[in-house]
Amino acid sequence: MKILGIGNAIVDVLCKVSDEFLIKHSLTKSTMKLIDEEEFIKLLSSLTIEQTISGGSVANSIVGLSQLGNKVGFLGKVNDDELGQKYVDGLKKEKVEYLYHKKKEVIPTGSCLILITPDSERTMCTFLGTSGKISENDIDIEQIKNSEFLFLEGYLWDEGDPKKAFDVAINSAKKVAMSLSDVFCVERHKPHFLELVKNRLDIIFANEQEILSLIDVKSIDEAVSFAKEIKKNVIITRGEKGAIGIDINQVFECNANSNLKIKDLTGAGDLFAAGYLHGLLNNFSLKESLIKGTELSSKIIQKIGARL
Repeated sequence: MKILGIGNAIVDVLCKVSDEFLIKHSLTKSTMKLIDEEEFIKLLSSLTIEQTISGGSVANSIVGLSQLGNKVGFLGKVNDDELGQKYVDGLKKEKVEYLYHKKKEVIPTGSCLILITPDSERTMCTFLGTSGKISENDIDIEQIKNSEFLFLEGYLWDEGDPKKAFDVAINSAKKVAMSLSDVFCVERHKPHFLELVKNRLDIIFANEQEILSLIDVKSIDEAVSFAKEIKKNVIITRGEKGAIGIDINQVFECNANSNLKIKDLTGAGDLFAAGYLHGLLNNFSLKESLIKGTELSSKIIQKIGARL
């Protein structure tokens, strides 16, 4: 395989809401909040579902890479239940090799409520379910060794079994890319994420808010200097300001596409990563890879959901 992704196997449940709904339920716009099954059911009871689709950050990127013609695989934990089967079917449909054999678990398959406000921003309430219980026993070391890249998501990292799974996977990989995922994850695991970024990852995807939080700085220039110092390939997405790619001493900026009919920002970062990684796999330059990432993220935000 070209790229093997490991991440949360989450079924996305998309719903349109008002800003008042977020305020009423004490939710912070454009962030992700972890919730338990009881809260998930309670929130869903007052909503109208627009769409249900297999998702998860890295899984969305892997699907994007598959759609571009790359041979890819994904490992994420689901239960042998209705949502779990829906998840597997969604990946198979997209020609992604699914590398986990589902079995009956006590905890159900994970779900994410994606709440879309009129300004197209998305606020996520995630019930991780069994996806957050991934362990080193679930990792297929040989598959990782036979892949050119391993792609991980910050959403999945946690103390205990997930950390052990990450360690085993990273130690087996040729090259490792990771998305910092959300400022919530960065704040929660800052020392661990900083160690990963400095010492164990080759490619890092972050939005501006995440990278500034990680290294406790105020300006994008300071973030670029940090990326140069650690001599890594760091990609910083900045929404309407475009994206910056730093690869050791190379720095390129790519403008965001304009005049887009934005419907939903869900998956913008995931599809940007897919486009960028597609560029790396196919020997594009840093600038060309940034342009490809921008092209895919521009497409996804003009439709509902995180899959093209």
